[in-house]
Amino acid sequence: MKKKTLLVAETAVLIALLVAIQFVTKPLGQFVTGSLVNLILGVAALFSGLVPGIIVALVSPFFAFMLGIGTPLIQIVPFIALGNLVFVLVLHFLYKKNAIVSVVCAAVLKFVTLFVLVTKVVLPSMGLPAPKLAVLSANFSWPQLVTALIGGVLTILIVPVIKKGLKR
Repeated sequence: MKKKTLLVAETAVLIALLVAIQFVTKPLGQFVTGSLVNLILGVAALFSGLVPGIIVALVSPFFAFMLGIGTPLIQIVPFIALGNLVFVLVLHFLYKKNAIVSVVCAAVLKFVTLFVLVTKVVLPSMGLPAPKLAVLSANFSWPQLVTALIGGVLTILIVPVIKKGLKR
C-alpha cells in the first residue's frame, strides 16, 4: 500500500511541477520550456516508472491548456499528449540498454509524431490563416527535436543523481 501511495504522490508532484515550470518559463520561450517539459517527462519515466510516466505524459498537456499555457488550440492537445507518450515509452524501454540511444530515439520519434500529425494532418485541416498556420507549423517542427534532445540529455544526467540522493 505504501508503494502505491508513494507512486500516486510522485505522479501528482510531477504533474504539478510540470505545469508550474510551463507557467513560470513561458516567457523564456519554447526552447527553455520545452526542454524542461521533456526533462520532467524523462524523470517521470525513469525515476518514478512507466505508469507515472504515462500519466504525466498524457494529462499534463490538458492541464497546461486549461491554464492557458501552451497551444491555444484544443485540437492539438491530444497530439501533444501522444508525442509525450512516445517520448516516455521509448525512454523507458530503451534506457537500460543504452541511455544515449534511448534519448536520441525518444527525441526523434516524438518529433516525427508531432511533425506528421500536427503539421501535416491536423493544422492543414483547420482552415487557419496562412500566417497562423506557418507559426504553429514551425512550433511543431525542428524545435520539438531540439527540446526533446536537450530534455533527454538533462534526464540522463539528473536521474542518477536523484536516485542516489533518494537512495533508490
